[in-house]
Amino acid sequence: MTAKAKKVFSIISKILTVLIVAFTVLVMVFTIVSVTTVDRADRSIFGYRAYIVMSDSMSDTFQAGDIIFSKIVEHDDGNLQPGTIITFYSEDYGQTVTHMIREQTTYNGVPAYITYGTTTGSDDQTPVYASFVTGIYSFRLPKLGYFFNFLKTPAGYVCVILLPFLIVIAIIAVHFVRLVRAYKKEKDKEALAAQEAVLAAAEADRQEAARLREEMEELKARMAALTGEDTAVNGGDASAAELPQGARVSEADLHPSEKATAESGAPVQPVNKDDKK
Repeated sequence: MTAKAKKVFSIISKILTVLIVAFTVLVMVFTIVSVTTVDRADRSIFGYRAYIVMSDSMSDTFQAGDIIFSKIVEHDDGNLQPGTIITFYSEDYGQTVTHMIREQTTYNGVPAYITYGTTTGSDDQTPVYASFVTGIYSFRLPKLGYFFNFLKTPAGYVCVILLPFLIVIAIIAVHFVRLVRAYKKEKDKEALAAQEAVLAAAEADRQEAARLREEMEELKARMAALTGEDTAVNGGDASAAELPQGARVSEADLHPSEKATAESGAPVQPVNKDDKK
């Protein structure tokens, strides 16, 4: 694999890792939100409550599988207008329902509303007490309720939460192993470089020692040569100095007066030929 291909592969791997991590985090957040808030009358998000639509009784506004959000109503005194879509606790169904107000009324002397589902147009059997109203419909997230319902199942948990989480862990583990290998490889390179530096320094020292030895040998040779020349010169001077003392003078070189002196046994001093003349 070329360096360019490795770089491209590394970039793609990092992007996929970031996307998987982001997706996993979002899914976990969605799961926590769905478990703790959706279809929970005692929980809210920024003043809204979320509900999963279970039927198509209001299909012209929202459908089964949608998640709807209703603005929380703290207190209703029965003044909501007809046509308003409200979320309330229904005595007929025994659960929270979101239907449209047809008209205001009183029930058992208490302010109430007659509600109906727009799909069939049929009124709900029991009027809704104003105090049972918990919110006013605001907006919906289409079909997201199916996703939340799937998350609540074991298969949904495994596929959407556990599996991506394991993939992220595996990617991180692979990245960690690669970092460890790269770190070890770098350390090996540094150790090899240090060893090579030591060997290079030893070789430099050896070469320097050899050079010094050669210089010493050359210096010794030069000193020996100089000593030999001095000895030869000193020997020649000594011979020249001894010649006058130990030399014998032939009779031919003697002056007539020197010959007589020599015959008488007295010491003879050499006389220069020029003196003889």
